[in-house]
Amino acid sequence: MKYKAKKILIFGIDIVLINLSIIMAYYLRFGRNMPVYYFKVYFEMAFFVTLVKLFVFYYMGLYKPIWKYAGIDEVINLVFMICIANGIIIIGIYFFRLEVPRSIYVIATFIDIIFIGGTRFIKQIYNRLTFQENIFMKRKRKRVMIVGAGEAGGLLIQSFKNHPSSNRIPICLVDDDPYKLRRKINGVPVLGNRDMISLLAYGKKIDEIIIAIPSIKKRDLVDIINECKKTQCVVKILPSIHEIKEVSGNIQDLLLQKMRQVNIEDLLGRDPVDLNIDEVSDYIKDKVILVTGAGGSIGSELCRHIGRFNPRMLVMLDISEENLYDLENEWKRIYPNISYETVIASIRDKDRLFNVFNKYKPHIVFHAAAHKHVPMMEKNPEEAIKNNVFGTWNVVCTAHEMKVKRFIMISTDKAVNPTNVMGATKRICEMMIQAMNKVSSTEFVAVRFGNVLGSSGSVIPLFKKQIEAGGPVTVTHPDIIRYFMLIPEAAQLVIQAGAMAKGGEIFVLDMGEPVKIDKLARDLIRLSGFIPDEDIKIEYIGLRPGEKLYEELLMAEEGLTSTKYNKIHIAKPMEIDIKEIKEKIEILEGVIGKEKEEIIKALEKVVPTYKRQN
Repeated sequence: MKYKAKKILIFGIDIVLINLSIIMAYYLRFGRNMPVYYFKVYFEMAFFVTLVKLFVFYYMGLYKPIWKYAGIDEVINLVFMICIANGIIIIGIYFFRLEVPRSIYVIATFIDIIFIGGTRFIKQIYNRLTFQENIFMKRKRKRVMIVGAGEAGGLLIQSFKNHPSSNRIPICLVDDDPYKLRRKINGVPVLGNRDMISLLAYGKKIDEIIIAIPSIKKRDLVDIINECKKTQCVVKILPSIHEIKEVSGNIQDLLLQKMRQVNIEDLLGRDPVDLNIDEVSDYIKDKVILVTGAGGSIGSELCRHIGRFNPRMLVMLDISEENLYDLENEWKRIYPNISYETVIASIRDKDRLFNVFNKYKPHIVFHAAAHKHVPMMEKNPEEAIKNNVFGTWNVVCTAHEMKVKRFIMISTDKAVNPTNVMGATKRICEMMIQAMNKVSSTEFVAVRFGNVLGSSGSVIPLFKKQIEAGGPVTVTHPDIIRYFMLIPEAAQLVIQAGAMAKGGEIFVLDMGEPVKIDKLARDLIRLSGFIPDEDIKIEYIGLRPGEKLYEELLMAEEGLTSTKYNKIHIAKPMEIDIKEIKEKIEILEGVIGKEKEEIIKALEKVVPTYKRQN
């Protein structure tokens, strides 16, 4: 009802303005000496003229645009339809030989543009006048530099001018295109390229830098962010072209809503993974897929990407009901037409696993369930063995018994020359995968990679909480380094590796360059608008139990084989048989319930490369 009332009101205003423009046209043509005859002609033609103009306006779409966001296209269309409407009336006057000066409707055309256009753009005009007034009044607003003088940068400037409540003033742009230098985009000058960001930020007293290049390559983004870090400005970024495509709505509102602070993930500079769609689809489409640990960071991301390839059913298994509930709600929203089941179960319970496998008969299993927190597992080695070793053995044996087609286990770089309990338990899991593959019809493989940013237990959420609290940010050691990967990238590469599996491989994902945790912390502090060691202190607290300064992705004796994908490699297989694995499991079963020291010694015995730290 509110919408209809508003539309009727707009029609009523247009009727008044159409007739007012004709009266003004007569006045401008004749002044005060207008013959009385023309008053009579005006009243006789008023209904016809009003009807013609309203019909043309309606037919040509005057009432369709959201004028709050109107631009040059809407202006051109408005002028065009007003000219058409008045042109039809002039032709009618000529055709019916009416005694009306045709110049009246030429003049009325210009008045219509002012009146009809003015009512449509009055909100924008008011915002621009208010925006300028606030500049002159020197109201405190954020002074903004925009990186990228393209379409997105231009739209962002319009957004700020049309939304004074954003509390921002665009001061300048920077762009690497020399043609744009010293030109203006929507009234804002382009003053330099990316190398001048810090200089301009200081000279123009910039408060905030916004990177407005949705299609930017990751390496270029890293270079620009590194320049921005030289300033004390808050750095924000517009959504990527993929994010923009996935969201509907007005583009100006979208840019303001989706504008976000630069994440530490942006600094990794890792390009998106291009999956071999046909290869992945061949082994997932129309198959029953089971994911253990489905509620975790990696497990849930695996589920999201598996859904893209239309499995017959996805079975999501986890011990955490809260995580599984959240994932179920997300799945119903994203993939409403794909069958799924959420299963609360522990991988320690062999009978429960057998019943689940027997009921759903999965073709493919992704095994992501594990205890992964290094210091926690150092304190609780018995639980690490029960869950990571015995739990994985249960899933492996059940998959073998039920003749699952393919089994992909998630491993970790901490399994290489492990110095902690968690890494040692995952090393045993790699051994059992390769041993079981030799005696089973199931294709067993493992995928090994390093840390994933943003996962549960990741250092980034901890740093963010510490920064929000005003510090200090705690780093274990100034020289500690880690390999990092984004969660979506890791999940996609795991799925791609699964498509390549023939059985027995340990796939090693390319983690890129190692990252110093100290640098990571300092970057995050700067990106939050603070100065490390001044605004936010950094404290070095020493290595935690089981930690080492660096992680290795390969054991020295393993070697590495390349694949057709530059981010996926294959480690040399281990010479180990199923009998030896069973003996190792029996040794570990014998120390359950005993003292911690005895459990650790048993781990050292079954994992020769495990060297615990003192």
